[in-house]
Amino acid sequence: MSKITINGNTYSGNNVVVSNGKVVIDGKDFTPDSKNINISIEGDIDKLNVDSYDKISINGNVGNIKTQSGDVDISGEVSGDIQTMSGDVDCGNVGGSISTMSGDVKHKY
Repeated sequence: MSKITINGNTYSGNNVVVSNGKVVIDGKDFTPDSKNINISIEGDIDKLNVDSYDKISINGNVGNIKTQSGDVDISGEVSGDIQTMSGDVDCGNVGGSISTMSGDVKHKY
């Protein structure tokens, strides 16, 4: 399991979903009191699905990523797809496709 830090509080899990201001990790609610959501992940996760956040950084590998708005910085590889509506993607190798409606894609390698 990966170490997932949200607004300074650390949890462990494999799947992160942020929807309508609620933060759910592996099916459990870990919603912070603050409306600002900063996510940092150390290790590999299967899925990241986030609609609103301020910052995401991942130091590890990810299966699939889907976001609405905001930048995503991945220091590992993505085995599946990355889909974002608005925001820059900075990543390593991607096994699937990358789609963004408004944002830049920067490859680290």
